[in-house]
Amino acid sequence: MKTHQSIKDLKKEDRPQERLEKYGPGPLTDRELLAMLIRSGTANHDVLAIADEIIKQAGSLAGLLRWHASDFQRIKGIGKIKALQLSTQVEIAKRMMQGQRTEEIIFNEPQKVWEYLYPETRSDDVEKVWVLCLDRKNRLIRAEPVTSGTATGSLVHPREIFRPAIRSGATAIILAHNHPSGDPTPSSADLRVTKKIYSASKTVDLEMHDHVVLGELENCPNKLGYFSFSDNGLLG
Repeated sequence: MKTHQSIKDLKKEDRPQERLEKYGPGPLTDRELLAMLIRSGTANHDVLAIADEIIKQAGSLAGLLRWHASDFQRIKGIGKIKALQLSTQVEIAKRMMQGQRTEEIIFNEPQKVWEYLYPETRSDDVEKVWVLCLDRKNRLIRAEPVTSGTATGSLVHPREIFRPAIRSGATAIILAHNHPSGDPTPSSADLRVTKKIYSASKTVDLEMHDHVVLGELENCPNKLGYFSFSDNGLLG
């Protein structure tokens, strides 16, 4: 289906609602799914054209996790009420993603760190640093955001990392932070901070298992969605 086609250009059986009724939501394209949420266009803005413009500006459906009502309202054909409805649906999606997490995960590989924190960080447009406090069996005791920075970086001090770990009686930690760009390749500052935190962890008798940089699958050079300092031999 070509993206320049409007509802009027399509045969009735090829329109989103008819396809949804016949096949279910799975086969529908991103623009068709979004068009079903938008429901209707205006005299000057076809519903599929509105969906196309939203996806174009967001970059993808996943990019909408960063959008607020004000972002939707900037799209021609989207009024205040529709913008509020769409932002509510985005919030529901985020909470559903967060609800899939479990406190009983054994954090023995970086992918589990990415899977656990991704719902939290996916909608962030600034860097956040997290410390995962673990027991002797690498089970999560608590996960705590310790700093929030700008779109270009977030500074972190060892005491901010160790305070929640010591307070919760953790024996080990995993450091994690997100790259809003979606590319988890570590910067030179990431390398310096990791060495500093790893060295300091020995002083307070805490094991630092890893530092995981969180990104997105589509922007990750290795298509993992994350970068693990431990897996790449850069820890310590």
